Amino acid sequence: MEMTHTHPNVLREIVEAKQLFMSKRANSPRRSAEPASSRTPTAIVYCERNFAKLDGKTANGLVRHSQTYRILSVIDSDHGGKDSGQVLDNMTNNIPVFGSLETAVTNEITTPDTLIYGMAPSNGRLSVEDRRVVLDAISLGMNIVSGLHEYLGDDAEISSAAQIEKVTIHDLRKPRPSKDMRLFDGSVANVEAIRIAVLGTDCAIGKRTTATVLARALNAMGIKTVLVGTGQTGLMQGAKYGVAMDAVPPQFCCGELEGAIVAASKGERPEVILIEGQGALSHPAFCTSAFILRGSQPDAVILQHAPKRPHRCDFPNMAMPEPRDEIALIEAFADTKVIGLTINHEGMTDAEVDGAITSYSRSLHLPVTDALNRPVPYLTEMVLAAFPELRRAPVIAAE
Repeated sequence: MEMTHTHPNVLREIVEAKQLFMSKRANSPRRSAEPASSRTPTAIVYCERNFAKLDGKTANGLVRHSQTYRILSVIDSDHGGKDSGQVLDNMTNNIPVFGSLETAVTNEITTPDTLIYGMAPSNGRLSVEDRRVVLDAISLGMNIVSGLHEYLGDDAEISSAAQIEKVTIHDLRKPRPSKDMRLFDGSVANVEAIRIAVLGTDCAIGKRTTATVLARALNAMGIKTVLVGTGQTGLMQGAKYGVAMDAVPPQFCCGELEGAIVAASKGERPEVILIEGQGALSHPAFCTSAFILRGSQPDAVILQHAPKRPHRCDFPNMAMPEPRDEIALIEAFADTKVIGLTINHEGMTDAEVDGAITSYSRSLHLPVTDALNRPVPYLTEMVLAAFPELRRAPVIAAE
């Protein structure tokens, strides 16, 4: 991380902000401290005016699942005072939403370790207000984690502030030097695990969430499964293996993903490797699905679709594709088969979800479910039906 000389005004503002926050915290109610034995870093997720929306997908994902961080709260002034689980999924999770960083920090007895930038704006850049919040967090001694295309560690003002406070900036989308990247060499063909890619008909449609639910469920059944992340949110959540695909030069994308899959195979010896999808193969703005199909050489694909989404994200003049057309494209592009369809229920009533499941099941002749709102066995059965060798013989109790 390159450091530069800090202007005296910047230093004075950092000190003043820190003093103001500390004085207000002294008389504020706080939650009890986490036991000292815990080693999981604590984090506040910043998602101003985007939580439970498409551009808030990083925050949405972290609230639902995080192995790397213990998520303390979310910042979004539109939902201040609410429970984030209720906002997102109508299920209480006891992770509160606050209207500001100040309120979120004063709720804790000790300063959280990390501020996570929980949004994925289409321009990939930090706003003026976002910058202020990041600098305020640094002034409190919080590390910064960001998945933006704009690297905060390369920003002179932010990196200088981080140097003063001795905190770290982790730019998840910053790739390794090209000299350290690998080209595709075909070694993925030697991986013995069944490889299943979870793709979609659009971006920000729930591919990662479905893959996470499926991985957890298969492992609970005793089928050793590893999820390979391909985006910043999956890596933040704690994916042990993966690469932020859209930050890698095209010539290395297939090889970098192949390397992650081979490493997962050698390191974990799983029976199933799930590969998180990105974008959509049919989407003209994204190439990552093509690289994922080429680099992972999946044995099967599960397709995620949002029936009520009127158009592609950020492209109001671009109609959503029909699942049948996306399936035909995937199976023509790669030597694989689509084994099931999963529904993103955004904007849908429960009855509409039931209707979509029935309709798509009949027209596509495939199993269809909603990974979040329908019983998990419906999801795992997609995999077991396609790969019956994974079925476990029932355990018979001794007489």
